[in-house]
Amino acid sequence: MGWAYVLLAAVFETFGVIGLKKFSTTKKVKHAIWLATGFSGAFYFLYASFDYLQVSTAYAVWIGIGTAAAVVINMIFFGESKSRGRIVAVIVIIIGVSGLKYIS
Repeated sequence: MGWAYVLLAAVFETFGVIGLKKFSTTKKVKHAIWLATGFSGAFYFLYASFDYLQVSTAYAVWIGIGTAAAVVINMIFFGESKSRGRIVAVIVIIIGVSGLKYIS
């Protein structure tokens, strides 16, 4: 159950990052709602995962998934650089997160 909570936290964090990106360019209420709902949900589910997983592992996996998702979403939808170095860095993050999950 703990890993499901971490995954949900990462999904909500991704929505929060999208809301943050959109709110930073256009100050609309709907973007602020995405931002607040996304990060609130992320912290709620991350906190819930602590009942099942070590805090350090859950937090690291949550940050890794969220970071990788944010980079990929920004590359695809918001025109950020798709350089080889960035893609390799995202792959390294995913490998590291997978390793933490595997040994936990």
